[in-house]
Amino acid sequence: MDEVVKIINDIKAGKIKPIYFLMGEEPYYIDRITEYLENSLLSEDEKGFNQIVLYGRDTSIDEIVSNAKRFPMMAERQVVIVKEAQDLAKTIDKLEAYAQNPQPTTVLVFAYKYKTLDKRKKVTKTLEKHGLVYESKKMYENQVGQWINRVLQGRGYNIEPKANAMLVAFLGNDLSRIANELNKLEIILPKGSTITPNHIEENIGFSKDFNVFEFRKAIGEGNKAKAHQIATYFAQNAKENPMVLVNGQVFSFFSALLQYHGLKDKSPGNVAKVLKVNPYFVNDYIEASKRFPMRKVSSIVAALRGIDVKSKGVGAANLNDAELYKEMLLSIFT
Repeated sequence: MDEVVKIINDIKAGKIKPIYFLMGEEPYYIDRITEYLENSLLSEDEKGFNQIVLYGRDTSIDEIVSNAKRFPMMAERQVVIVKEAQDLAKTIDKLEAYAQNPQPTTVLVFAYKYKTLDKRKKVTKTLEKHGLVYESKKMYENQVGQWINRVLQGRGYNIEPKANAMLVAFLGNDLSRIANELNKLEIILPKGSTITPNHIEENIGFSKDFNVFEFRKAIGEGNKAKAHQIATYFAQNAKENPMVLVNGQVFSFFSALLQYHGLKDKSPGNVAKVLKVNPYFVNDYIEASKRFPMRKVSSIVAALRGIDVKSKGVGAANLNDAELYKEMLLSIFT
C-alpha cells in the first residue's frame, strides 16, 4: 500500500513515467493506479483526441506501439491504456524495442493482471530502466484487517474489531470484494461512523450470529449447544453456507491450532505472524488449545479430511449436510 501511495504522489508531483507496467496476482491496486492515471493526466477536453483505451484480447503489441508513437494533439501528452494486458502474455517480449526508447510525450499503461513478467527477462529489465514496473501481490489474511482499518480511517470511518474480522472471515483477502462492500456501507453511513457487526449483517448479508466465524469460535470454546445450533442453520441454508467451504474453514482453524501447539513463542504478536491470522482471532487459538491437545487436534484434522471427501460426493452419496455436520461435531467433541 505504501508503494502505491508513493506512485500516486509522484504522479501528483509531476514525476510521470513514460511507461507504467502494473502486474501481479492482486488486481485491486492495478485497477486503482490505472484509474488514477486514466482520470488525472488529461483534462476532459484533451481526452477526446489524446486518450486511447485498448484491451489485450482485441489488440497487438504492434498496434499498441503504433498508437504510443503518435504525437499528442493540442495537449502536452497523450495516454494509451492497455487493459486486460495479460492476454498479450505470449507476445509481450515484443514490447522491449519500444521500451528502450519510449515516446516522451506518451504515457503508456499496461494493466497486466493475475500474472507477472519474468524479472530475469530483458523486456522486464528494460521496462524497469525506462519506466515503472509495479507488482501487486496478494495480501495474507492476517494483513487484511489492518488494511481495512487504514482504508476506513483514510475515508473518515472506524470499524469494530468483530465487524472487521467478519469481513476477513467471509471475504478472505479479496481486496476488490472488500472494497465494494465498504463502498456500500459508506453510502449508507455518515462520515465519522463506526461500522459494527449489525451494519455488516443488515447491509452486506453476513449473519453476525450464524456464520463460520461464530461456528469456529463456538467449537474452540467447547460450546456444543451453540455449535450444533449453527450447524443446523448451515444445513438448512446450504446454498448460502456450502458444506465444502464451511468444512474448509474449520479444517484451516484446526490446522493452524496444530501449528500453534508447536510454537515456542506463543505471544499474540508471534502467533498472528506465524499462523498468518487476523490478530483478533489469536485468543480463539489460545482458548481452543486448552481444550484440544495436539494429539486430539491431529485426529480432528484427519477426520475433517474425510468429511471434505464425503462433502464432494465421493463414497458418501447418501449423506446429506445435516449428517455430515453431525459427523464433524462428533469427531471434534468426542
